[in-house]
Amino acid sequence: PALFMENARKSSIVSRANSIGSTSASSVPNTDDEDSDYHQESFKESYKDQRRRAHTQAEQKRRDAIKKGYNDLQAIVPTCEQQDFSISSQKLSKAIVLQKTIDYIQFLHKEKKKQEEEVSTLRKDVLALKIMKVNYEQIVKAHQDNPNEGKNQISDEVKFSVFQGIMDSLFQSFNASVSVTSFQELSACVFSWIEEHCKPQTLQDIVIRVLHKVKSQLY
Repeated sequence: PALFMENARKSSIVSRANSIGSTSASSVPNTDDEDSDYHQESFKESYKDQRRRAHTQAEQKRRDAIKKGYNDLQAIVPTCEQQDFSISSQKLSKAIVLQKTIDYIQFLHKEKKKQEEEVSTLRKDVLALKIMKVNYEQIVKAHQDNPNEGKNQISDEVKFSVFQGIMDSLFQSFNASVSVTSFQELSACVFSWIEEHCKPQTLQDIVIRVLHKVKSQLY
């Protein structure tokens, strides 16, 4: 009986110990699974924050670049600085900056075209002067080689014919181009006629034509 009682007591102690162990085990949280879920959730939130932050930074860079571009345009375009006194304290809108920039670019294109036309005209004048220079050099050389040739062979009548032919040709263009209704209009037309019909190349063509005409009459 004593041995039986001892075995029963030990069995009861073991049973209670197992019961306490199972209860304790069931009350302890599953830390491994919950830690894994927590880290995964934190990683997801961190990745979203990183993407949001990267998007915000990219958007800010884009806005800064646009702002810098408009500031550069206002610094480059002169008309952006010429504001009215009524709006001098106000900042120019982007639409106004763009419109003033477009107007300024169109103005520059017109100025460039005008300068190209002036350069082309000057090149023609230079070419005409070079031709006249060559002709005069040939005349001077001919007189130097034969100083007595042609001396006293041209009469005053022939010289007057040459002069008259040149003046007649100029007067025709003058009469067709110049208006004499008022002094102001006369002045404007005279300068315009000089610029148009008294160019070196034009005068050279007139003189050559008159000389050919006089030569055909003499010979």
